[in-house]
Amino acid sequence: MEISELSAPDAGYSGKTAFFTASWTDPQHQHHSKDLVLRLQAKDHQLFTTPDAPRQAEVMRRLGRHGIAVPQIVGVETDVSLLDAPFYVMRRVSGRTPSDVPSWHKRGWTAELSATERERLCDNGLRELVAVHQIDDPADLAFLRADGPDGATALQRYLTTLQNWYEWCRDDLKVGADPLGRALQVILDQAPSTSAETVVWGDARVGNMSFADDLSVAALFDWETASTGPADIDLGWWLMFETFLCESLGFTRPPGVPTDDEFVCRYREFGGTLTGDIVYYQLVAAFVLSLINNRLALLLVRDGLDAATARSYPQSAVDLVERYLRQL
Repeated sequence: MEISELSAPDAGYSGKTAFFTASWTDPQHQHHSKDLVLRLQAKDHQLFTTPDAPRQAEVMRRLGRHGIAVPQIVGVETDVSLLDAPFYVMRRVSGRTPSDVPSWHKRGWTAELSATERERLCDNGLRELVAVHQIDDPADLAFLRADGPDGATALQRYLTTLQNWYEWCRDDLKVGADPLGRALQVILDQAPSTSAETVVWGDARVGNMSFADDLSVAALFDWETASTGPADIDLGWWLMFETFLCESLGFTRPPGVPTDDEFVCRYREFGGTLTGDIVYYQLVAAFVLSLINNRLALLLVRDGLDAATARSYPQSAVDLVERYLRQL
């Protein structure tokens, strides 16, 4: 087998990614070549309390068996002596992904689409999210389910994990420590009473989707925080992140991109089920993003970005926390 030179895309801090091509000749003398992606678990920096690359691969394997558009997993390696951390290899997917920086609402290939095409992109992404939420296989839910006491609902388990995450990173909260403390108390005190449980992606947004030329969904990426809970968790994240990448930056949504209310209506039209006040789940989402971006700011400063620019990321998320607190 021959391995091409590795190329690294601009990826986040939750793991390292490398693209390469593997070529080989089988026993029947047939030549094969596959474009692959290596995903290495982060070891020298962490956004999350428990990075687990093998678990991410297993999540994608399970979702793929239900027809969800995820990359095909080729192999998983837990022996850290090879690359100094666990990793997995998956097939590379052909498609385009809307960007976060610069915001896909303003720049990049999505800005060149017509209003009808942007609407189709959003609708196709939302339909794939509904498909994820329709998975009800008991074994898959058990695999994804967070730890918790017997009898605890999926939402209660999710919130316990969230509270533990907050405690893990609270000393690193350089932006918005006080409003985040208040927000957590509101999140815990006003948690809806629901036993709903489905697959929760944890990072549901068009920026984690690859789209084919016809704007169908080619793949869903980034399953680091997959768990279970009410589907509202994912839709709240979706809505919050659209605001984070658009109105929070002073932009208006380009023609074809639905408003929050329109996204909610479409989600239901496509077969999705919601259980409560979506503003509560938008608050949860903004709280989670504030924890992530506070941690991210520390890593960015460590890597040379000026502190003022780095702090702008968590500040925008904390501003959303305060906005949703006022709406509840």
